[in-house]
Amino acid sequence: MSTVPSPQFSDADYAWEVATLFPEQGYWSEEAYLELTDGTNRLIELVDGRLEFLPMPTELHQALVGFLYHALLSFVTKGDLGIVPFPPLRVRIPRGHFREPDVLFLRKENFHLRANRIWRGADLVMEVVSPDPKDRKRDDDEKLADYAEAGIAEYWVVDAQRQHVIVHRLGGDHYAVHGQFTRGQQATSVLLEGFAIDVAALFAVAENVAE
Repeated sequence: MSTVPSPQFSDADYAWEVATLFPEQGYWSEEAYLELTDGTNRLIELVDGRLEFLPMPTELHQALVGFLYHALLSFVTKGDLGIVPFPPLRVRIPRGHFREPDVLFLRKENFHLRANRIWRGADLVMEVVSPDPKDRKRDDDEKLADYAEAGIAEYWVVDAQRQHVIVHRLGGDHYAVHGQFTRGQQATSVLLEGFAIDVAALFAVAENVAE
């Protein structure tokens, strides 16, 4: 009596079947994106119906984010100015985009933009640039346009590779450069009078990062 061999499935076959349950790139809705990201700790942004998977943070990236987060949190808390949530947190941008800034701040008078699941805006955001060219383009160009469209008053770009911090301030519907700060200088805020970051101290965290 002959038997028909049962089909053999690999892990890749199952992975492909799961993938077919999700929308194709370019067709992701806001709700589908939110449902997906509710159930994962991956950093994923939504742009024009496409999922953008952010790079896995390195120790250096997290050290820089931690330095910025604690400095901003301390300043805002001392003055009772608003909230600096522990990242990541999804921020909705007009046109159905969602971004996950490395650091963000919202003033008390804008707390109506807060919601437990997502924020509908922010007053200041910071991004630590990753070295990959596509990630650099995302922070330098694409997020610059998105955050301006969202009306976010100030956008900091922190670039460890180039050893500078660029602070953008919103004027109308576009950003202008408030300053490009390097070692030996204090990166200052326009929105938060008195808030400044010592650039040398910021990038000194790299000295304690594992090779």
